[in-house]
Amino acid sequence: MKKRYGSAAEALDGVLHDGMTIAAGGFGLCGIPELLIAAIQDAGTQNLTVASNNAGVDGFGLGLLLENKQVKKMVSSYVGENAEFMRQYLAGELELEFNPQGTLAERMRAGGAGIPGFYTKTGVGTVIAEGKEEKDFNGETYIMELGFVADLAIVKAWKGDEQGNLIYRKTARNFNPPAATCGKICVAEVEQIVPTGELDPDLIHTPGIYVHRIIQGEHEKRIEQRTVRAA
Repeated sequence: MKKRYGSAAEALDGVLHDGMTIAAGGFGLCGIPELLIAAIQDAGTQNLTVASNNAGVDGFGLGLLLENKQVKKMVSSYVGENAEFMRQYLAGELELEFNPQGTLAERMRAGGAGIPGFYTKTGVGTVIAEGKEEKDFNGETYIMELGFVADLAIVKAWKGDEQGNLIYRKTARNFNPPAATCGKICVAEVEQIVPTGELDPDLIHTPGIYVHRIIQGEHEKRIEQRTVRAA
């Protein structure tokens, strides 16, 4: 099975469709699939539901899809750093489903593992719990959250091989591993593709069985908030 493609546009060809659900890896601007996001922008796919820890920034990352009015709903934990997101949400142009970070990560992991739902204490007694089933375990109240399954997962890794095995580097190992597993189709972008067998099996974070398509590319790797010490 051919998994390697020449560009982000080629890797997404035949996959994108209006109204689809996308799980995107990354945290802030760290480890985001920037090439695949740009290709989705170029494709003009509309009415997207995007599950991601955050919504990028103005002019970069998922912020590009927001500016292009391609996103109808975000499933996120943090939505700061993006003025256009705030404008669309306050204007009623964008739906938002808030999830605590750990809950969102576990929803993706559960979806990828075939687990339809799970119980968590996070959010009990808050607006997060509204409309959700509650159950007591050992005298503590928990709420049920549903596993998340996406039509498409897009992730960014450091190294991959031609079978789609992936290794993430340092902090980029954030939402990428759970996002990769919860997509019916997973497309990965990496900085380097090596021959099959070159990666140490003990260091692989996402097995290739989860990855359907892979591309290699150059990445900008922006810093979301640059903080320096006074001279």
